[in-house]
Order: sequence, then C-alpha cells, then structure tokens
Amino acid sequence: MEQQSTLTMREKIQYGLLGIVVLGGAYLIGRKLILRSKANNEELKTFESGSSAAFAKQIKMAFENDGWWGTDDKALRQTLRDIPSKQEFVNVMNSYNRLYNRSLMRDMQDELKSTEYDEVLAILAAKPDKTGATQGVGSAQYFAWAERLHAAFNIHYGIFPGTDEDAIKAVFLEIPTQTAYQQVAAVYRQTYGSDLTAELKSELEFWEYGPMMKLITDKPQ
Repeated sequence: MEQQSTLTMREKIQYGLLGIVVLGGAYLIGRKLILRSKANNEELKTFESGSSAAFAKQIKMAFENDGWWGTDDKALRQTLRDIPSKQEFVNVMNSYNRLYNRSLMRDMQDELKSTEYDEVLAILAAKPDKTGATQGVGSAQYFAWAERLHAAFNIHYGIFPGTDEDAIKAVFLEIPTQTAYQQVAAVYRQTYGSDLTAELKSELEFWEYGPMMKLITDKPQ
C-alpha cells in the first residue's frame, strides 16, 4: 500500500517557500560572485593608460573627489576630453558598469548640475564617431563650444546664479585660432541671440576678462 504523506498542507507550503528562498539566495550569491569576478578582471585593466577601464576609474575618482563633497569637475572634464571618440566612450560606459555595477550616465546625472551635464554632452557630441577617425574643426565643434560656454554662464550654486570660469577656460584652451573663436561667437549669437563678448564681460570680473581673452588673442589668426 502507498504510504500516506505525514506532512500537513501548511508544512508543505513552508518547505516549498524555504526551497524558493534557498534557491533565490544561491542565485544572488552566485550573481554577486560573478559580478565581483568581472570587477576584479576589469580592475586589472585600469593599470593600462588610455584604456576604457582607466578612463572609467578616473571618472569614478572624479566623482569621489578624494572624499571631499562634490565632484572634481576639472578632473572629470579633462578625462572626458581625453576620450578619443564616441565609440570609446561607449566602451568606457561598459567598463564602468563592470567595475561598479552602476550606470555611468545615471551617476553623472546624480553628480552634476544640469548645466555641467549639458557641458558633458557637448564635449561628447563633438567627438568623432570612431577612434582614429579625423574630426576637423567644423560646425558641430563650433556649436559644441558655444553650448559649453552657454552652460558655463548659466550654472547655479544652490539658488544662486554663478559662472563656471574653469569651463570657460577649458573651451578657450581648446579653440585653436582667433578665426575659430569668431566662428564660435557667430554660432553663439545665432543659437542664443546674444553677443558672446558682451556675455563674457557680464559674467566675468573685470580682472578675469583680460587674462581670459588673452588666451584667444595669443592664438594664431
């Protein structure tokens, strides 16, 4: 004769739930170990200068800012400028996810003011699609510089409006010639309806304006 089960319905449900919990826990532990292994493997690549992993780690370090409040904007900006192409930036995003199991773009949105985030997008938009492709100075680059300057003029620190002088300086250092600056000024007027020089005089202190413009006037025509 077939033996009758001695387990009550309540006990069967409890054991069933326990099995689900055990399996779920094993899955989570296994997933955590896999993610940790991927992170460790990716960490080894951060020692390769110019690698996607190295860029990803530099970005994370800029977010952490040696434990100080806020993001190291200068370090972040320089790292983004060093990334050679949109294609490479995609690789950096993937590497960042493997290293920290987080979304790079979501962390940027959390770390940056809206104008700083706009600057990041402008820096990336001006890059060539693929690494090694030549990208001459053209309308896309002029617009990107104009957009970054506009973002620098419209930054807010809490409820107080301000100016990101470092962001302006970064753009001025990138602009190669006085003619290119004039092209940026023309794009700025067309896009935002304002005179770039007048905006600079309004946003900068009088002792800042001269040295900033000297970065342009010292360049070749």
